[in-house]
Amino acid sequence: MEFLVEVLLPVILYVVAIILLIILIILGIRLIKVLNKVDRVMDNVEEKINTFDGALAVLKTASDGVASITDNLVFGVTSAISKIFGKFRGNYKEEEDYE
Repeated sequence: MEFLVEVLLPVILYVVAIILLIILIILGIRLIKVLNKVDRVMDNVEEKINTFDGALAVLKTASDGVASITDNLVFGVTSAISKIFGKFRGNYKEEEDYE
């Protein structure tokens, strides 16, 4: 029994510890490989996003130009309509003042 506790049990524990250490090293190496692949994918995605930035900037400029033109058109039309109706209302108010 003494042989089992003093000699065999520590040897078994050391063997199990060595096996666990080897397994942890292998898992660490695999984790590093996976992280390298993820880093490459992220770089690829970032590169593709950067290529779309130029196209999106052109689209933004075009949409700003169209919005500006339509704002000016709407302002012009509403001004013309308000002037037309303002004249009609102005004449009606002037007639009420004379009565």
